Amino acid sequence: MAAASTSVLSACSSGDGKGSGNDNVPSVSKAKTVNIPVGTKADSAGPAPEVAGAVKGGTIYSLDQFDMDHMDPAQIYVSTEGAITVPIMRGLTGYKLDDKGGCTLVGDAATDAGTMKNGGKTWSFTLKDGIKWEDGADLSMDDVRHTFERLFAGFVTEGPRYVQQWLVGGDKYKGPYSGKKLGSIEISGKTVTFHLTEARTDFNYTLAMRGYSLVPKKHDTKEKYDKRPVSCGPYKIGDRQIGKSLTYVRNEHWDAKTDPIRNAYPDKYVFQFGFELIASTDRYIADKGNDQYTMSIFNEVAPERIAQVLTNAKLKQRVLTQVDTVTYYWPINTTRIKDVKVRQAINWAWPHQQLQTIRGGKATSELATTILSPVTPGYEKFDLYGTDKKPGGDPAKAKALLKEAGKLGQKLVIAYQHSDNAVKSAVAIKNALEAAGFQVVNKQVDKSTFYTQIGKVDNEFDLFAAGWSPDWPNGYSVFYPCWSGKNIGDGRSNYAQLNDTGVNKAIDAAAAIADPKAANKAWGNVDRQIMELAAVVPDYHSIRNWMYGSKVGNVIFDPGNTCIALSKLFAKK
Repeated sequence: MAAASTSVLSACSSGDGKGSGNDNVPSVSKAKTVNIPVGTKADSAGPAPEVAGAVKGGTIYSLDQFDMDHMDPAQIYVSTEGAITVPIMRGLTGYKLDDKGGCTLVGDAATDAGTMKNGGKTWSFTLKDGIKWEDGADLSMDDVRHTFERLFAGFVTEGPRYVQQWLVGGDKYKGPYSGKKLGSIEISGKTVTFHLTEARTDFNYTLAMRGYSLVPKKHDTKEKYDKRPVSCGPYKIGDRQIGKSLTYVRNEHWDAKTDPIRNAYPDKYVFQFGFELIASTDRYIADKGNDQYTMSIFNEVAPERIAQVLTNAKLKQRVLTQVDTVTYYWPINTTRIKDVKVRQAINWAWPHQQLQTIRGGKATSELATTILSPVTPGYEKFDLYGTDKKPGGDPAKAKALLKEAGKLGQKLVIAYQHSDNAVKSAVAIKNALEAAGFQVVNKQVDKSTFYTQIGKVDNEFDLFAAGWSPDWPNGYSVFYPCWSGKNIGDGRSNYAQLNDTGVNKAIDAAAAIADPKAANKAWGNVDRQIMELAAVVPDYHSIRNWMYGSKVGNVIFDPGNTCIALSKLFAKK
């Protein structure tokens, strides 16, 4: 989940990565639909395949705007947080990359991607031997149980909720700190079995989310764990200065033979925060000193530099361009803006084209008319609010709807995060909506509390900058968390607080369809239902452009975390 111009919740994605259309810009709508197979037991064995030409040693740096809000896996639901923790955290399952950009679901800490029984209501995973924490202690079955039981603790408010909702007895369980165990988590030898309330044939994909990475029982510091998690990956935290920097050093207790996913070429990673897009882009263009060994997890090429960088053949060689699964959008608070005509007027008035220009033009994004991205299974193209014909908005149509509703002069309070780009976008939105007859108040919300504030049921905002990628490649992981009335609550991701009986029933019905083709058609219909209610303004589907230094080797896309693949990088000699 995320605000426009910030980060986004992650899932596997794929795009051809090749230019298509004008000026060699990738097309989101022509990119391949996501397809991630489940790997075999052999695929789940380590070590990870070697990267051709990679050398060991050196330091990889980053230049990024923001530090991480959360590093406790149970609290992680944003792609940048998920991506930055891949080198230090492991889950039962995870995503393995090949040298052709393919993505496969494999066992990470588990020997394989799991065994399903009882139609998907029972799942078992067996732990690998030889996995150790950074203090040298073995990863134990107690740690596995504790990882999943602590998800129910009161301080866990920001992460995914799937496992908590699906485990039998989870609705009454309050966490492990009172000494009580959850009976639906069964341990036998080195095997853990989960008993679910409903058939989930995709449960092994769910567990690949960073939110379900493993936590050592002995070192669980509860709320404090968010600042200093313990590693069982190839690196561990060496130093952390909140808001400024985060350093990873080698974890000498990591055994590559247990890990099919991660390589560990650099001696160190130094992530540096506090850099706006123009500042980082200019340093990449100059390519001096340590900046030659630098990449970004979040910061892309600044909109003001897109043309300069992408039309210069030499600079363009140091840009990773990738179609993403994300749709950035603006949920409308349906508890405050109850009249569907008013919500429809917001959609008709939306300045899609102006916002695309602010982002840097067509090289950065395609205009969205749907909640699902074209690369997500279930996507169906439709355009209810005239975006394709009038991408600059239709203020006359919007004003007519407002007049019809008796709501000319309707006040809208809009929340957005602090960044150069977000400020420009907020001004463009305010101008467009006021031209359509709204009265607009823009409120800048601090990045560190943005999701906490918009995630409160009782908040003061009518519109928020947000966005979503599937947690794994299907419609359920988009529509249940963001649009089901069952997922309304403080810290939840149904920001629009949409609680429509028809939509709720349609989501539940689609989730129960076993046939993928029929399920995909149902998810496309859910998308249309929500858009007819105008509970959100789809803004754009993203095309990522990450620039990096000339001495960073093997900069490739990690489809599992919708980011540069940190565990595949090396520092050139």
